[in-house]
Amino acid sequence: MSLDTTALNQAMTHFDEHDTVWLFGYGSLIYKAGFDYLERRPAFIHDYARRFWQGSHDHRGTPEAPGRVATLIEAPGHVCHGMGYLVSPAVFQALDVREKNGYLREVIPLHFDDGSTAEGLVYRATADNAAWLGEAPEADIAAHIADAQGPSGPNRDYLLHLAESLRTLGDDDAHVFAIERHLRLLLAGEASR
Repeated sequence: MSLDTTALNQAMTHFDEHDTVWLFGYGSLIYKAGFDYLERRPAFIHDYARRFWQGSHDHRGTPEAPGRVATLIEAPGHVCHGMGYLVSPAVFQALDVREKNGYLREVIPLHFDDGSTAEGLVYRATADNAAWLGEAPEADIAAHIADAQGPSGPNRDYLLHLAESLRTLGDDDAHVFAIERHLRLLLAGEASR
């Protein structure tokens, strides 16, 4: 699959007849929506885990030096917390461009704290996309993130904002927080030089 998935996402017709759609955000969409929404509330999905295994050639890195950003991997028994947005399908025109670097829309059930559920969608990058960087030790991921920068700013800002947003949600994401600890140690080392 090529880096640019815009056309693939815009060909999705699953929600064409809907006036509103729930969108699940688990990365930058938690803290930086950048689109109009009708409702925003904490949500979670089952059997997925957030991982910094996706490359970012267009936002937090460059084609020559991609950054690392979050995606979802299948993980039976896990729960991934994030933010649910009730949106008009019109927002997908811009979101398909924002999430074009290997992410595809997928239909997924969202769960809310009050026990309700809703069919929604999520943008997810899998190992078959051209921007996939894959698994690595969390210390190595932190070192990669420390050095990466792209048009949307330093890769470290993405990680630090995400970690803070997850704390606000009360989510203890061991993967994200381990990378954050390694990154803060690297940054402290840079500051002491």
